[in-house]
Amino acid sequence: MMWIARSIIQLHYVWITVALLASPLGMKAQENKPPNVLLICVDDLLPALGCYGNDEVHSPNIDALAEQSALFEKQYVTVPTCGASRYSLLRSRLPCTEAELGNNIAHTLSNRSPAEKKTPESFIEQFRRNGYYTVGIGKVSHYPDGYIYPYEGPKSERLEWPHTWDEMLFDSGKWAHAWDAFFAYADGGSRTTKKQVKPFEAADVPDEGYPDGLTANLAVNKLKELAQGQQPFFLGVGFFKPHLPFNAPQKYWDLYEEDQLTLTPTPALPEQVNRASLHNSAEFNQYQLGDERASLDNALSDRYSRKLLHGYYACVSYIDAQIGKVLEALKENNLEDNTIVVLWSDHGWHLGDYRVWGKHTLFDRSLRSVLILRTPAMTKGVKIKRIVSAVDIGATLLDLCAVPEMPDADGRSMAPLLMNSEDRSWEDVAFSYYRRGVTMTTSRYRFTKYFRDEQPNMELFDHKIDPLETRNIAAERPSLIRKLEPLWKKGNTGLFE
Repeated sequence: MMWIARSIIQLHYVWITVALLASPLGMKAQENKPPNVLLICVDDLLPALGCYGNDEVHSPNIDALAEQSALFEKQYVTVPTCGASRYSLLRSRLPCTEAELGNNIAHTLSNRSPAEKKTPESFIEQFRRNGYYTVGIGKVSHYPDGYIYPYEGPKSERLEWPHTWDEMLFDSGKWAHAWDAFFAYADGGSRTTKKQVKPFEAADVPDEGYPDGLTANLAVNKLKELAQGQQPFFLGVGFFKPHLPFNAPQKYWDLYEEDQLTLTPTPALPEQVNRASLHNSAEFNQYQLGDERASLDNALSDRYSRKLLHGYYACVSYIDAQIGKVLEALKENNLEDNTIVVLWSDHGWHLGDYRVWGKHTLFDRSLRSVLILRTPAMTKGVKIKRIVSAVDIGATLLDLCAVPEMPDADGRSMAPLLMNSEDRSWEDVAFSYYRRGVTMTTSRYRFTKYFRDEQPNMELFDHKIDPLETRNIAAERPSLIRKLEPLWKKGNTGLFE
């Protein structure tokens, strides 16, 4: 009977592949070769890009990619912090324990029991188990080089994801230590070693004067090598910026007129929201030579806010240039016609919204991130407005490549949306978790319930009339909350109960 089950599964993947071949947004066969996958992960990148409607940001390479891709306007991460967000992405699972909301959750993977090891630790390992050669470069998971060790400790040989990668590569350059590279300054210093540093830097250096330039070079060289092989590959490339500190070569700062940059439209605290839903920007305030300290009590000055915004945008443009190099290498090595490209960021970032500088909230600004997906058949871009989750990405890539799905995955394949973005079978809902809260985003509403003493412990925002989430209307709409709660309960995985 097992062979019958396997035949049914194989027939399912053949059907999906045929359907996608027929779709203008689907796959294009290349001599019956399985498609390669290039996954580019960017740290702390808001959808603050030209292709997402921000005409102040210079992002020509990402914008060009979007013109040939499916751009998801409403993709939400499950956890608004780096390591936990990436863990959920790679596992294709919603968090079920409070440990899964922390950056160190992947430490547990090397301690899995023999029974647990029978299933893949990540969707990328599932590719590896099914004939793909897997390479990770830079920060695809939480640790900058994929190995587990503390900020100021010696490099270890303990992989964060021990069964996922055939190769894990990183060039620390003059910084030598990967965590120093992550918090790098152009003179070879780092926040971890200098302590007293500014939260931004504009240095007259080439792209390789900061670590992300070295990561781009590694990726370019690896693509040349992979192009010579016969095995399909999965290449993950992780860039640091625009994560703090906002350090980038001077030429990217020069793209902007600082005094012309538009500040946040939400500088005040949202109405009817307890401060426990926000925070005092502790990560930002670690940069002790900053001109001002952020807090919920007082907004930063417009002058300093524009300086920080300038730095963030300069970093976005710097990373855009590095992504351009990688995409050009894909084309130059004749890989473009058989490679799926995904650009994803691990969460958003408050640029002074509600007086917050950082991520770590359950508001749209922190949870909605970049997702752009291109298959080889795509020649014209499309914007998809449906609600999707980061846990759907792995399921989608496995589906597009006719690789068996992950066991017990929470993610759904978005392949039907690539064929028809109006697909009525798609449920528009995404769940996210943090600050002892569970939030649900639908096509119109965000509903959040916090498991805490501080009141109010429920928040409801109507995105149709209040897309910037400035006023909590939960107390005014009890009947609406009763209608939303059954769906919300589907995402309440029991973290806080």
